Amino acid sequence: MKCLIVAAGQGSRLRDKGPLKPLVPIRGRALIAEVIDRARRGGVDEFVIINGYRGDELRTALDGMAECDGVRVTHVHNPAWDRANGVSVLCAKPFLDGPFLLTMCDHVLDPDINRLMASIPAGRDGVTLGVDSNIERMLNDPDDVTRVLCQAERIERIGKALTEFNAFDTGIFRCTPAMFDALESSQAEGEDSISGAMNTLARWRKAYVLDVGARLWIDVDDPVAYDKAERLMAQGLL
Repeated sequence: MKCLIVAAGQGSRLRDKGPLKPLVPIRGRALIAEVIDRARRGGVDEFVIINGYRGDELRTALDGMAECDGVRVTHVHNPAWDRANGVSVLCAKPFLDGPFLLTMCDHVLDPDINRLMASIPAGRDGVTLGVDSNIERMLNDPDDVTRVLCQAERIERIGKALTEFNAFDTGIFRCTPAMFDALESSQAEGEDSISGAMNTLARWRKAYVLDVGARLWIDVDDPVAYDKAERLMAQGLL
């Protein structure tokens, strides 16, 4: 299984912890190294990583990590890194021709979530999003998390501004090349985000959900979330 990691943005909200978000140290190692390790424990054996802001610096650091840990990494540069995250994902199209996982460089997931998503049987044409239906668990910022309205294992709508929703987007997707078709379609309509592509897939009836259950995850996007992640990791809960 391959995993695409989006690591192109500036990450300004975490600037107090370090100048480049993917390399911010958390419990002794870079945030993106933590994400990679958890994906590997979930069954991933190869990575495509999209860089952008200070991309050469990130690439050099990752090459050093890969040399030490035996991680296979393909680097892809997104020159339009200041646009929404779907632009970064579309940059990876030439490098992925089968099923793959998609996640972000700042989403720390229980490795069982990666394993769960990687185990989805082949053959379903579309994209499956890992969702958290426990919307009362305030581990992630409710004003920043992406909201999902789903029914019968399908996405109806997704977005941060939804007023009607029953799950949160955990930031991990099990994709087929249909993701790239949806990105091209949604970007042609002026919507550059991954959520925009997922809404397109929902209209095509190709957007699915898989509940991660009690497994923990956190979007390490600001100092508050960073401190929560460190505490949970220190306690062995994440």
